[in-house]
Amino acid sequence: MTHQLNEELEKVLADGDFYFESLGEGRFRSSWHSQGAWNPHEQHMGPASGILAYALENFEPREDMRIARISYEIHGLIHAGEFEITTRMVRPGRTIELIEAEMTAKGRTSIVARAWRVITADTNEVAGIEDRSIPGPETCAVQAISEQWPGGYIKSIEMRANEQLRPGRGFAWLRTPYALVDTKDASDMSSLVGMIDTANGVVPRVNPSEGTWIYPNVDLQIHMYRRPVGKWLGLEVQQSFGTDGIGLTSTVLHDVAGPFGRAEQILTVRSR
Repeated sequence: MTHQLNEELEKVLADGDFYFESLGEGRFRSSWHSQGAWNPHEQHMGPASGILAYALENFEPREDMRIARISYEIHGLIHAGEFEITTRMVRPGRTIELIEAEMTAKGRTSIVARAWRVITADTNEVAGIEDRSIPGPETCAVQAISEQWPGGYIKSIEMRANEQLRPGRGFAWLRTPYALVDTKDASDMSSLVGMIDTANGVVPRVNPSEGTWIYPNVDLQIHMYRRPVGKWLGLEVQQSFGTDGIGLTSTVLHDVAGPFGRAEQILTVRSR
């Protein structure tokens, strides 16, 4: 049945070299490459968070500011196909601004994202980072993540990791050949943010192919003390499951220049 559903969706959804097709005026259509892992009719939170970051980054941009934090609240199923993103200023300011983007589809809210935009300055004199660097992607072997996880998005990414990767802890590098938007104007930041949610599937404590447990995240919080660059995203992940149905995936974020921030995801852990 799942195979049949996948084939039907593949015929319906655009299958180009991008995750989203821009339809104008804040409207988009998801491609096959953004299909989720838990439900064949939904988008994966990875590309969905990327397109929201794209909308936030292009909302009333200021050259003297950059996004330092994005928080995503997942309201429910992220429907595949057409959707709309509306953006607004929540808290204007001279040195800090809070902006919001809401994704809606089929008349319902799917995700609400809020971002703090902070004024930039030269702080080289006092700069310092405590997060350690990890070995680069060239030192790691290709991992077949699509053998563990289903869906068009997982098939769209390349994952590399070393032999220390284990259930619950490890690091991996990701990249994709596909553009975030068919307009090809997404920044490195938005494109890399579009892969961060994958962290929840990099070191799964329970193999998803067994089908006995599910553990989707209900949110995604991203903090960036440096603007990320390049095409490779490094995820240094640890995943914990509590005893009462709640888990947490915590990640140090890296690009080829080193660590640039952290991400957290609260999980709802449920037996099938």
